[in-house]
Amino acid sequence: MKNNARFIATKILINIEEKGAFSNIEISKNLKNLENILDEGLIREIVYGVIQNKVLIDFIISKYSKIPINKLTVKVKQILRIGIYQIVFMDRIPERAACNESVKVAKKMCHQGIPGYINAVLRNIIRNKSSLIPDYKEYNRVDYLNLKYSHPKWLIEHFIKEFGYEFTADLCEANNSKPKLNIRVNTLKITRDELIKKLEEKDINVKSLPYSKDGLVVNNAKRITNLSEFKQGFFSIQDESSMMVAEIMNPKPESIVLDVCSAPGGKTCHLAQKMNNKGKIISRDIYEHKLSLINKAAKRLEIDIIETQLIDALTLDENMIFKVDYCLVDAPCSGLGLLRRKPEIRWRLSMEDINNLSHLQYKILTNASKYVRLNGILLYSTCTISKKENFDVVSRFLEANTNYELLPFEEDICVKLGIQNNIGYTQLYPNVHGTDGFFIAKFRKIK
Repeated sequence: MKNNARFIATKILINIEEKGAFSNIEISKNLKNLENILDEGLIREIVYGVIQNKVLIDFIISKYSKIPINKLTVKVKQILRIGIYQIVFMDRIPERAACNESVKVAKKMCHQGIPGYINAVLRNIIRNKSSLIPDYKEYNRVDYLNLKYSHPKWLIEHFIKEFGYEFTADLCEANNSKPKLNIRVNTLKITRDELIKKLEEKDINVKSLPYSKDGLVVNNAKRITNLSEFKQGFFSIQDESSMMVAEIMNPKPESIVLDVCSAPGGKTCHLAQKMNNKGKIISRDIYEHKLSLINKAAKRLEIDIIETQLIDALTLDENMIFKVDYCLVDAPCSGLGLLRRKPEIRWRLSMEDINNLSHLQYKILTNASKYVRLNGILLYSTCTISKKENFDVVSRFLEANTNYELLPFEEDICVKLGIQNNIGYTQLYPNVHGTDGFFIAKFRKIK
């Protein structure tokens, strides 16, 4: 049973709900020694599918369970959710198999009596499959999006206020879509065309990404980190939106660069590529184990200009004032741009969290601005789409720091991203750009 796909998916979902684990990390941890590669895809689909459809699935449980859903244990809820997800959303899984496998997991995980309850609920749902989905026309706009796309009501209302209803509906749909696997070519060791050729020789379907010069989308890879090309440092896994940070900063070789919130190091290593591995990058974080991830990545990519330091970005480092040519603030944020990859984030946030994060981001940005030399570059980025954490932080910073101005992006980047009003910042959206939600602003120190 320990190698049973549904048993593993149940364990993962329990840890996400009970221990606050992140889906991507928990999945990777549990799939490490999985023998059947086909089960890997099934586990991923079940875990993400259950989280992305949680409201509708729980609506169905409440309708067909004699026990109120708030009286069910986390284990029982997750077993039911997995069974219902397969019955409602996975056409290739026979209904009887979905039910029987759920009962098997219940026998392994739960006390006597629960398997019979699971069996009864799921068989009742199968009998009523044609009437499971409610008539969405009966619901108001917020309740409709909440039920159909499983986004919290407060978040839907927040999005509607910022983007309007139609955009919000498209955004919620995109947040529940399956993201493509993007990789960044290590141009210090190989060109993009050369890597494409190597991967195609292994029957891996890859294409150049539309925005990043160094990016590829991989359409059919399984366990890509097992490839010799990965182990040799020819590429890293990174979303295209994140790649745009280094491309927009575009630091010159022999520069001094400071990355104040650098772990796990994807952007730091990309900056080193742009510098042709010449100069110096100081990469900071508050966790020692995260700094080790940066060092490990740099070693694999054969980058030797990165120096890691255990320093909190909230603490002003007097020794670094006016010392760097470029400074990156990839700030801690709500992660609302990552809901395709970490759908559980939506259930852990509140508006208060977003407000608190915006104050944290502003303080880090203010500290970082003091490290930049005259005419140096300060770049601010987040993986969120909340204006409170992005446009509002930038506006507040510029108002308080008249020695900085927004610096327009290079023309080729504007053309690729479709930026009409090039004033030095951009917001990427999953429903518009097909990337993670990401914000990037570029400042220049003018006095």
